[in-house]
This record gives sequence, C-alpha cells and structure tokens, in this order.
Amino acid sequence: MLIFCDAIYQNGSLNKRIEMKAQTPNYTNYAMLLIVVSAMVRGVLAGWLELGNDEVYYRLYALYPDWSYFDHPLMVGWTIRLFSLDLLFSHEFFIRLGSVILGSVNTWIMFLIGKNLYNARAGWFAALLYTSSVYGFVITGTFILPDTPQGLFWLWSLLIMLQTLPFSPDNRNVRRNFLLLGFLLGLGILSKYTVVFLWGGTVLYLLIYNRRWFKSLYFYYALAITAVLMLPLLIWNLQNDFISFTFHGNRVNTAGFVFRPDYFLTEIMGEFLYNNPINFVLIVMAVGVAFKGKLTSDPKKTRIILLMGLPLIAVFLFFSLFRSTLPHWTAPGYTTLIPLAAVWLAAKPSMKTIPGIIQSALALLIFTLILGMLQIRTGLIPLDSTTTYENLGEDDPSLDMFGYREAGKAFGQIVSRDMQTGEMLPSSFLVGNNWFPLANYDYYAATPANLKSMAIGTLDKIHLYAWINRAEGGFVTGNDAYYITDSRDFRPPDSLMRSYFEQVIPADTIEIQRGGKPAKRIFIFRMKNLQRIPDDPLLR
Repeated sequence: MLIFCDAIYQNGSLNKRIEMKAQTPNYTNYAMLLIVVSAMVRGVLAGWLELGNDEVYYRLYALYPDWSYFDHPLMVGWTIRLFSLDLLFSHEFFIRLGSVILGSVNTWIMFLIGKNLYNARAGWFAALLYTSSVYGFVITGTFILPDTPQGLFWLWSLLIMLQTLPFSPDNRNVRRNFLLLGFLLGLGILSKYTVVFLWGGTVLYLLIYNRRWFKSLYFYYALAITAVLMLPLLIWNLQNDFISFTFHGNRVNTAGFVFRPDYFLTEIMGEFLYNNPINFVLIVMAVGVAFKGKLTSDPKKTRIILLMGLPLIAVFLFFSLFRSTLPHWTAPGYTTLIPLAAVWLAAKPSMKTIPGIIQSALALLIFTLILGMLQIRTGLIPLDSTTTYENLGEDDPSLDMFGYREAGKAFGQIVSRDMQTGEMLPSSFLVGNNWFPLANYDYYAATPANLKSMAIGTLDKIHLYAWINRAEGGFVTGNDAYYITDSRDFRPPDSLMRSYFEQVIPADTIEIQRGGKPAKRIFIFRMKNLQRIPDDPLLR
C-alpha cells in the first residue's frame, strides 16, 4: 500500500513538473517570431522611405570602392555592395537591405547576451528592449549607416567577451574565443572608429579583474589580428596624410572652446530620444542597481557590460560640454547596457510574457513610427514657418526624406528636353559645392539621367567628391553642368562657382507638393562652358 501511494505521489509530482514545463514560455521561439515581424516592418520602411542625406552619401562608398574614406572606414560601402549585389539592384530597399538583415541578427545576438547574463527570459526582454530602441530599430536596423555593420560586430564582440574575459586563458576553447574577439573587433573598427572603445574596455577589464591574460600569447595574437585587419584604413590614411583621423580629431578637439551647457543638454536630450525615453530610464536605473551589487547576473559579466558601455558614453558627454556632438555617437554604449535592464526586469516576480513597462516602450516606438511616417508623407504637423519663396520648407526636417524621387523625375525630363534642343552638351554633368545635397541629387536626379556628378570646393565641404572628381576623369574645359539647390537650404551658385563658367542661367523651378500644398521648391541652374579647371582640394 505504501509503495502504491508513493508511486501515485511520484507520478503526481512528475505530472506537475511536466505541466509546469509546458507552461514555461519558449522564449527562443518568441525571440525568433519577434525577429521575423520586426524584419518585415523594417523591410517595408526600407523600401517605402526615400534615402536620407547620409544614406545617399554612403551609397557613394559602394559606388567608388576604396581602402577607406574621408569620413569613415570602408565597411558600410561593402555592406551596401554585398546586399545590393554590387549595386545591381539600386532601389532604396536594396541599398538598405543590409540594415534589415543585420538588424535581425543583432536582435538575436541581444537575446543571446541576455540569456548568457541571466536566463532566456532576460534574453527575451533584451531583444524586446533592443527592438523598441529608435537606434536599434530605425537608425541601425532600417537606415544604412556606418552604425549598421558596427552594431553587428559590437554586439557579437560583446557576446564573445562574456564567454571569454572572466575565464582562464588555460582553456583551449576560451583561447580560441579570444582570437575570434580580435577578429570581430578588427572588422568593427573597419566599420567605425568608435569600436576602439571595446578594445580599451577589454584591456581595462583584464587589468583590473583577470591579469592572467597578459601572460598569454593569445591576447597578443588577438591584438595582432585586429592590427592586420586595420591595415586598409591605416594604409589609406598614410596615403592621404591621415586626413580621416584629423577630421574626426577636430570634431572632438576641446582646445580653445568654451563651456557650452546648451550643447550638453542637447546631447542628453538626443540620447533620451534616440534610445527610447523608457529604455533610457530603465538603463539608468539598472546601472544604479548594478553599482550597488544587487543585480542578479554574474558580477564578473556585469562588470564587462559596464566597462564596455559606460566609457563611451562618458567620453562623448565630456566632449559635449564644449563641442556640438551627435547622440548616435553614444548609442552603442546605451545598447551595451540594455541587457542589464533586461536582467533587472527578468528578476522581478511576474508571469507576464511582456511586462507592462516593455509594452509601453514598444508602444512608444510604434507611435513614433506612425507619427513620423504621417509627417513625412503628409506634413501632418505644420513645422515650417518660412514665408519667402526661396526658403519654403526650411524649418521642416521631415522633408529630408521627401520629394527627391519626384524632383529626380522632373529633372530627367528637363535634361532630356535640353539634350534634344541642344541647350546643353551631351557631356554635361551635375556640379555642386557641398556633399549635401549633391549626394541626394546624384542618386535621385543625375544617375537616372545618366549624368556624372562632381564637386567644386574645399575638402571640408565636398568630402568624398574630392576623390570622385579624380575617379570621373576630372573637369574638362568647355563642358556644361547643371547645378541644383532647393528651398530647404537655398544656395544659388556663389561667386566662386560662377567664376568657373562663362554663363550661369536660372533654368527651371520644380515645386514639390505634399498634402495638396507646396512643400519645397527645387531650383535648376544651367552652368555654361567651363572656362578653367577648378583647384584640386587634395593638392592643397
């Protein structure tokens, strides 16, 4: 009888355990479903939205392959070339396809990081918080920027660090992981220079918590791997007087600059918005809990997260006290800290698959996306207060991604007409004196019209176009050119530009409508008969 009762009890316990296991959410499946849904939404946005100012510029990286570039290393260009099949497909969707795919990979890595720190529930929360981040969902997951490949190698490196840095270099698998880390960090630096902060954080962690690695050759092998991978950008900078390093150094040089609290507040507000206000607050609170030693994750791994995320944020916040900075510079630091917020939430007793606070973060992202799309397409919120003809739309930043397709089609008709009437030479090209908006009209107007684009001006204004001028064979006297400016940043040909041509003729005006009302105007100038060859800014 006792045996029978014991069997019933054990069978009941077994059934209870099976029932509890059946009720345990499969967070891996949830994460995969999130990735699929997110990729579909981002894919639609990638094909629907016109390219932004920076995106059309980075398309030039793919169009003109090089070891490195004036503004950034080469990886964003290679990402565009890879996913557009070397620009065989040039639609916005394919230009951005790398962001859609790599953004999905990043979400999965974020799940793995949270899982490694605590459990699968924390991984699920980390994936959700990453998805709700404007930086994660839009800036690196939809738009194509250097941050796109940087995000992949940054998060992948972070995952490998959690599996490597706290452990003994005597373990063969751990040593191999360290070599992989050196490889990933090298590719990360080929994406964006800020990945150097991860090597700095690695050295700092090992110096404080695990000095045994400094006695291992594998630490130095990893450094060597990173150094070898950096050779393309080092060679390019050596050939170009380290101009890229100088450019970025000047952007954060604080010497001679006065204290500017307005810059600092602008930076903080940008970080607050870029990372989702709810995420921002959760991250700050989780970091506070971590510093108190009350976070439930492994303390060794928590230290890794903190040392990889906080220094980047602190350095650029310091620079913002004196110089104007951009909030996406610090965003990788906040992304690094997301798993801490996920662990903090996962440790709280709750049976909800998606906690209310994360639901709110996702809802805020969705609201922001819908409002942004409506604003771009319809001008729902009247942001422009200008009344002059030449400055229509000047105060409305949503026009940065609207009207170029329409302007390009109209420009193509103008070019076709001018060629048929003999008004312009068949060798005519598009000319500008600033990389923006020249890159926009290069993609949307000149390329469809089979015109090449070149720029006249100083290096700090024309950037990559200084090299493009050479790649396109340089300027030829006697040629005609088109010059385009718009009412959002109306700049007719200046005296320097006019001095190169025999005649400058205002040709046509294209009015862009939005919501049944004029939104901005595009002004076309004909630049007739190039009289002399512009100076090469690379020889100055």
